[in-house]
Amino acid sequence: QEMEPYLPITSQAVRFCISGTTVLFWVSLIIASMIAVIVYRLAVYAAFASLMENTQTLQPISGLLTPQLATSVTASCLNFVIIMILNFLYERIAIWITDMEIPRTHMEYENRLTMKMFLFQFVNYYSSCFYVAFFKGKFVGYPGAYTYMFNRWRNEECDPAGCLIELTTQLTIVMAGKQIWGNIQEAIVPWICNWWGRRKARNNPENLYSRWEQDHDLQTFGALGLFYEYLEMVIQFGFITLFVASFPLAPLLALMNNILEIRVDSWKLTTQYRRPVAAKAHSIGVWQEILNGMAILSVVTNAFIVAFTSDMIPRLVFYYAYSENDDSPMSGYINNSLSVFQISDFPDRTKPKLNPENFVICRYRDYRYPPDHERRYLHTMQFWHILAAKLAFIIIMEHVVFIVKFFVAWMIPDVPADVKAKIKREKYLTQKILHEYELEKLKERLCQGDKRATEKEFIATEGRMELSRAM
Repeated sequence: QEMEPYLPITSQAVRFCISGTTVLFWVSLIIASMIAVIVYRLAVYAAFASLMENTQTLQPISGLLTPQLATSVTASCLNFVIIMILNFLYERIAIWITDMEIPRTHMEYENRLTMKMFLFQFVNYYSSCFYVAFFKGKFVGYPGAYTYMFNRWRNEECDPAGCLIELTTQLTIVMAGKQIWGNIQEAIVPWICNWWGRRKARNNPENLYSRWEQDHDLQTFGALGLFYEYLEMVIQFGFITLFVASFPLAPLLALMNNILEIRVDSWKLTTQYRRPVAAKAHSIGVWQEILNGMAILSVVTNAFIVAFTSDMIPRLVFYYAYSENDDSPMSGYINNSLSVFQISDFPDRTKPKLNPENFVICRYRDYRYPPDHERRYLHTMQFWHILAAKLAFIIIMEHVVFIVKFFVAWMIPDVPADVKAKIKREKYLTQKILHEYELEKLKERLCQGDKRATEKEFIATEGRMELSRAM
C-alpha cells in the first residue's frame, strides 16, 4: 500500500507562524505607505497654499486650481503608483507563502492563495479610499484644541463642502488607472513575449518552422490563468459596490471596461496563448464567499458614507427639527452648521496672523456652544440629535436592504422549480432502469435454479421499487 506524504504538526505550526507574520508585515507596509501619502498631502497642501498666495502669476487660475484640488489629484496619482508597485511584489510574496505552507490538495492550494491575494489586494486598493471616506476630517479637533500627527502636522481636514469630492477623485484615478493599466498589460506583455520568442523564425523558411511549432512557442496559459481574471473582476466589483454612494458613475466605467475586457481577452486567448486545457469545475470556489462578503460589507460602507461623509443627515435634521422658515425651510442652514470661536482664545501655536482689531471671531464647521455660553466650545444638543439620526439611518438602511435582498433571493431561487422537477424525474428514471435491470437478472436466476434464495431477493427488489415510486 502506497503511503501518503505527511507533514509533522510542529513543522506545520512553524510554517503557519511564518506565513501569518509575513502577511501582517506586508499589510503593515501598506498602512505605512498610506501614512506616508497622508504626510505628503499635508506638506504639499501647505506648499501649494503658500505658492498660490505669494505668486501673482497664479492668481488667475486660483479659482480653478485650488490647493485642495491640486493636493487631492497629485496624492491620488502617487497613491496609484504605490499601489501598482506593491501589487507587483504581493503576487510573488503570496505565491511564496502558499508554497511554503505545502497544502495537501490542489483545491486547498487555490483557496489559500486566493485568500492571501485577496487580503493583500483589498488592503492595497481600498485602504486609501477607506481613509478618505471614514477617517479624514473626523479627528481634527476644533480651533484652540486641534489634534496633531506626530505632534507636528495638523490632521487633515475635509473641504468645506465635505470629503465626497476627494473620495470621488480618489476612486476615479485608482479605478480607471487600474483598468487602463490592466488592459495594456494583458495585451502588450504577451505580444512582446511572443514577438521576442519568434525571432528565431526570421532566418528560417516557412516549411522549416511549422504551424504547430509556432503555436507551441506561444505563451502558456498556466494553472492560475483564470485566477488573475477572477481577482481582477472581484476587485472591480469592490470598487462599484463599496463606494458607489460617492461615485455613481463607477458601474458605467466598469461596464465600459468589461466590454473592452471581453475583446482583449478573446484576442489574447486565441492569438497569444496556447489553447488552455479544459477542466470541469463545480463552482467558482471560494470566490463565491468573497463576493457574498463584499456585497454585505458594501451595504455597511455605503450606509456610513451617506450618514457620516455626506451632509444629507444634518440637512434633514435641520429641515424637520430646526428650520424656522416655513416658506424656505433650508434657509439659514449654512449659518446653523457653523460654530463661533473667539480668536483671542487661540493658543500661540495656532494663533492666526491677523489684526485683532479687525477680526474678533471665526466660524468653523461643527455644532458647539459659542464662547459666551456657560458650556463654551462643548457639543450642542443638535450635535447629539444629528448623531442619533445618523446611527438610526444606518440601522434602518441595513435592515431594509438585507430584508429586500433575502426576499429577492427567496423569490428567485438558484435552481428554478421546473429544473428541480426535471432533476427529480431524471433520478427516478435512473433508479427505475437500475431496478428493472436487477429484476431481469433475478428472473434469469429463477429460471436457472436456486429458487428459494432468488425469491427473497425478488421480494426485496420489489419493495425497493415501491419505495422509490412513493418517493
